[in-house]
Amino acid sequence: MSSIHEFAERCWNGEASTLHHLGGEQRAAELHRMADGVWMWPGFGNVYVFPTERGIVLFDTGSRTTASELHAAVRRYWSLPLHTAIYSHGHVDHVFGTEPFEREAADNGDPAPTVLAHEAITARFHRYRRSAGYNTVVNRRQFRAPELNWPTDYRYPDVTYRDSTELRVGELDMRLYHVLGETDDHTVAWLPEREVLCVGDLFIWASPNAGNPQKPQRHPLEWAQGLRWMAELEPRLLLPGHGVPIEGHQRVRQALTDTAELLESLHDQVLELMNTGACFDEVLHRVSPPEHLLWKPYLRPIYDEPEFVVHALWQRYGGWWDGDPSRLKPAPRPELAAELAALAGGAERLVTRARELGAAEQPRLAAHLAQLAGDAAPHDPAIHRQRMRVFRELEREAGSTMARGIYGWAVAESEAVVEGGDAMRALERAARQHPTGIEL
Repeated sequence: MSSIHEFAERCWNGEASTLHHLGGEQRAAELHRMADGVWMWPGFGNVYVFPTERGIVLFDTGSRTTASELHAAVRRYWSLPLHTAIYSHGHVDHVFGTEPFEREAADNGDPAPTVLAHEAITARFHRYRRSAGYNTVVNRRQFRAPELNWPTDYRYPDVTYRDSTELRVGELDMRLYHVLGETDDHTVAWLPEREVLCVGDLFIWASPNAGNPQKPQRHPLEWAQGLRWMAELEPRLLLPGHGVPIEGHQRVRQALTDTAELLESLHDQVLELMNTGACFDEVLHRVSPPEHLLWKPYLRPIYDEPEFVVHALWQRYGGWWDGDPSRLKPAPRPELAAELAALAGGAERLVTRARELGAAEQPRLAAHLAQLAGDAAPHDPAIHRQRMRVFRELEREAGSTMARGIYGWAVAESEAVVEGGDAMRALERAARQHPTGIEL
């Protein structure tokens, strides 16, 4: 049993965390044999390698920063050219590893590799190019990565499909299916003869990324339906986009159906409350994920959170208005903050009360008042010193990457006011102190 198999066993038993895997500790330019003709290159975004007599097939290709490392790892084992690269979806940690193989093919006079993906990925890449500035900002915030710059050049697919397609390369028989889930362009690969399922980010060893606060709409219900359909295939080996493999029919079924159950529970609770006329605030605070599922080692809310999925479901079924009439056409935030600060006796009163609420373990109320104080006194170092402390405590206590990133950004904003500097420099210091290990 190789190290990746042993580590996966420990993760399944709750004895180890996949966070160590995400940092690339098992990579070291090494491939791991998962089954006959199935190899894994483990990293933040996993790559799966299928050698055939006609060339290499890759399922996902990793990020720009690891492209040369992936190429070197494959070349340690085979000199075969890259025949086909399949994108599970268009997120940038999955689609930037083909360039060294393509350059090599051109130098050797070999045919260029084919890139295959779902047809919706083209629109995604177009959108990424149009919104590169926004994506730079939100990903710097989400991952506490101040030097990140969103890419604007993409390797578009040569071949696309709509619902399903079949790929045959030499002895490799791979069925590709479209499943709505984290994205609208997601591809699942099923190898029926080997009982191997490549699922991309439909399973990531964490609570599903179905409610990201800063990214486009996810598809929780269709995601759950896709997971149950995949379980019916009876895979023996599940290969995720992030995290470690799961082996054995029973374990794979359990992981897929537990994830589906979590998404279905959130979906059904939200819709039931919406159908009674409940406003968003009531829905948000009444929906509760099944606790027994969140304790599973593969469903812990370490990246996204079930609470954020409630937002996504509300927006899907109810639109952007939250039911509060004052928020249909709201006043500018600084004007409202100044008015409330005046009523309270000044921004200092607001931020002092925020600190008191934080000490009394009421962090959500504390955050509201700290933000109002900062909005009312945007250039006051004394106010922002207190705001910084409130959000630093929220950052420290946050369980998910997304929450930590947003709270950390708030800390950096106030730190810049306090020190008379720049929020990006404050974020750089925080990133050095608390590196995320995220690669894009």
